[in-house]
Amino acid sequence: MCAAHKHESNDCGPLRAGAHDVTPRNPAMATPRPVVKPARPVYLDLLAIRLPLAAFVSILHRASGALLFLAGIPLALWGLGASLASPEAYASFATLMSHPLAKLVALGLVWAYLHHLLAGIRHLLLDLHVGIDLAQARRSAAIVFVLALLLTLAIAVRLW
Repeated sequence: MCAAHKHESNDCGPLRAGAHDVTPRNPAMATPRPVVKPARPVYLDLLAIRLPLAAFVSILHRASGALLFLAGIPLALWGLGASLASPEAYASFATLMSHPLAKLVALGLVWAYLHHLLAGIRHLLLDLHVGIDLAQARRSAAIVFVLALLLTLAIAVRLW
C-alpha cells in the first residue's frame, strides 16, 4: 500500500516535492504524448534546384571574384615581373601566353573580369535602390550575363 496516497498500488514511483496532492497513476486514463521527430538536415540536390537568373549572376559574381583573386592576380603579377625583369624574361612569358591553352585561360580570366565588373556595377545600383523592382532586376541580370559573354566573345575574336 502506498503511504502517500492511501491506495493499494505501489507504482507511484519515488516521492517528490508536492507528490501528496497528485492523483495516483491510472494507465487507462493516460493520454499518449505525440511523437515529435527531431529536426534533421535535409539533403538538398543543388543541381536540381532551378535558380533564377539573378541568383545565378550573383553566384557567378562571387566565383569570378575568387577566380580573379586566386588566378588572375598571380598571373598578372607574373607578367608584370617578367616585363620588368628583362626582355628575355618577357619574351618567354609572351611565348608561353601565345599557346592556345594559355589563351583559353586568359579568355576565362577576361570573362571573369568583365562579369565581375558588370555584376559589381549592378549590385551597386541595387544598393542605391535603382532597378530593385522584380522585372527590372531580372532584366539587369540578363543584361549583365549577356553583355559579359558578348564582350568576352569580341575579345576572343581579337585574341585569336
